[in-house]
Amino acid sequence: MLDHVSITVSDFGAAERFYDAIMAALGVVKVGRSDRWLGYGERADAQYPDRVYIAIYRGPEPDEAVSRHWCFKAKSREEVDAFWRAGIAAGGTDDGPPGLRHYHSAYYGAFLRDPDGNKVEAVCHRAM
Repeated sequence: MLDHVSITVSDFGAAERFYDAIMAALGVVKVGRSDRWLGYGERADAQYPDRVYIAIYRGPEPDEAVSRHWCFKAKSREEVDAFWRAGIAAGGTDDGPPGLRHYHSAYYGAFLRDPDGNKVEAVCHRAM
């Protein structure tokens, strides 16, 4: 459903460490960087219309929004675990450790807060 997403962070160095770590754990490539912008994933085009991309921009600290979060698909439960461990090691905070959730019988997710407090999740929908 999503083509691309853009978010802002106030501590650009901390965000780069965090997003580099969680994206690597999910097998998502870093495709660009400047002093105000980070990019992960791949932009869609006519040949690859199903690609997805996230851009992270330097900006003011985001307003608190309890229900706002981004969820990344993981290929396996082990990838969800790796996402959570990498995020904690890179300055994120736990917002729900890896495990099964009530959304459906195979929903295996983990929740983190990035250094700016943005809520991020990884989920694997595959049954064991």
